[in-house]
Amino acid sequence: MNAHDETTETGSDAANLLLLEQQLIEAGAPFAVVTVIRAAPPTSTHVGAQALVEANGALHGWVGGGCSQTIVIEAARQSIRTGQPRRVRISNEQTAPDAEVEAHAMPCASNGALELFIQPTLPAPLAVVFGATPAAHEACVLARRVGFRAILAQSAARAGEPRFDAAAVDRAGASFVLIATQGDGDEDALEAALRSAAAAVLLIASHRKADRLRAAMRVRGIEEARLAALLAPAGPAIHAHTPQEIALGAVAGLVAVRHEMEASVAFAQGGVARTIVATEAVPPLPPCEALGAAAPEAGYYVNPVCGMRIEIATAKHVADYGGRKVYFCCDCCKTEFERTPERYMTAASDRPDYPDDHPTDEQ
Repeated sequence: MNAHDETTETGSDAANLLLLEQQLIEAGAPFAVVTVIRAAPPTSTHVGAQALVEANGALHGWVGGGCSQTIVIEAARQSIRTGQPRRVRISNEQTAPDAEVEAHAMPCASNGALELFIQPTLPAPLAVVFGATPAAHEACVLARRVGFRAILAQSAARAGEPRFDAAAVDRAGASFVLIATQGDGDEDALEAALRSAAAAVLLIASHRKADRLRAAMRVRGIEEARLAALLAPAGPAIHAHTPQEIALGAVAGLVAVRHEMEASVAFAQGGVARTIVATEAVPPLPPCEALGAAAPEAGYYVNPVCGMRIEIATAKHVADYGGRKVYFCCDCCKTEFERTPERYMTAASDRPDYPDDHPTDEQ
């Protein structure tokens, strides 16, 4: 559907418009639905007639003749830009001004009257999740379930490419970045997120670790004004232990910051709320990668504390248990394991992704 396509045939019915709506929603494209709520003769439409207007001005359906179409299209595009519904009256009737109705003179010689309601539909805000941890996977899924567009940006990269890319975040149009690296490239991920244009950066970390990473960002040249966009820990304290619980808390933080920002925009606009959204078409998202129950590949070990898959050859955090080595993604997991190793090894042996022939240091 190119910009300024010809208006679709007058026979476009409700079913066709509903199908088009679904296609645009799936494509992440903004649009507005225009409904006739009053029609005074002579007019070429009727109450209940509908049309759909895309962000580029293409109109599908029928809500009046050519005299009113220019007004309708521009009002719909304004509604898409602001994210707010509106009522529009096109008439030469003498009526009292109404602050809730946008009034336009009827340009047609027939001098009929129309009143329309315009409802915009905009893509949900995009949250990019950095990390390849179980919590990152869970957060991606949960974020989508609570109304975000979410994509999982794995930390692995091909040779010569950055592990975490601020430019890619900006190209995707992300409003939020959630860092769930949990010890695997935390500083690189945080720097990339803060160098992007994301409105907020949420970090899964303890207060102590967050303070250390803030100091590291200052050394890397991140200014204090940009550090103010960092929210760490990512969400409320819910005493999370499992990856699912950690993800739940982090996504709760995403929900909170989204609504706080919307409330701030509403206050600045005099009480008119606006959802944080993109007004250009955004690419469809791939599915969040599911947490599989497959055994780790040769040369890899499953961290018994957080469930993260560790490459044995490059593991930096190792403990000895019962004569064999246990590998961890970060020192925090290693310390936690050493407090009660039996608890974690017993729990790990019961998991489907932790096979009996788990690699040891001899393998």
